[in-house]
Amino acid sequence: MSRKISVLLADNSDYFAVPCANVMKSQGLDVVLTEKDGKAVLEAISHRQPDVVILDLFLPRLDALGVLEGMAHLDMKKRPRMMVMSGFDNPALEREVMAAGADYYFLKPFDAAQMAQRILSLYGEKLPEESRSTQRKGDIASLEMQVTEIIHQIGVPAHIKGYQYLRDAILLAIEDDQIINAVTKRLYPAVAKKHGTTSSRVERAIRHAIEVAWDRGDVDVLNTYFGYTIHNERGKPTNSEFIAMISDKFRLQLKIS
Repeated sequence: MSRKISVLLADNSDYFAVPCANVMKSQGLDVVLTEKDGKAVLEAISHRQPDVVILDLFLPRLDALGVLEGMAHLDMKKRPRMMVMSGFDNPALEREVMAAGADYYFLKPFDAAQMAQRILSLYGEKLPEESRSTQRKGDIASLEMQVTEIIHQIGVPAHIKGYQYLRDAILLAIEDDQIINAVTKRLYPAVAKKHGTTSSRVERAIRHAIEVAWDRGDVDVLNTYFGYTIHNERGKPTNSEFIAMISDKFRLQLKIS
């Protein structure tokens, strides 16, 4: 193609959108960020005429269904491919979104590098040669970004120590599914070594982070990841349960991808 495939990503957050855009740009796409707002997305589609739009199902002012409906009133030379993402696995909602005109419906978290390759394949393109050597780095950066986003969604504040410890613990558990069976002997020491602290402090900080999330987090998001697997009498999951459930969900998503 004589020009790069243009992608409009309906998010401009530093912790999610910017790293995601950087990974996709490294794969050869022209990525532009816009405000995570339905009406702003419609304006950006009209102004930029992108090839692909990636947006959340739930947006302020106008959700993805409203955006899909509003596109019928835009003056466009071509209709972009609409890729709608959601944190909720709901078949009925998926059918509604697809019936409204979406081209793809997928669950978060997603791998930005693999998403870029999927978009390239839609247009008969291949991953640029210079990008292949850095694809592994892109995959790692994308995974870290996705884990960070999930921790944000769950409600763990970024300023507490348990936030970083929890993120590193989840990444280690994704890489090695057996480490969760040796939390005190392997997982905590590995995180502690990276941060120059002790295993007991890592354990306490992660426990505090989970307590904060359970007290202040979004109930719907928590139910999405933990559902009814946590015993009601205990309220919140243990450190190992929390890390195992999040890492297992990621590992399953990666296998599906």
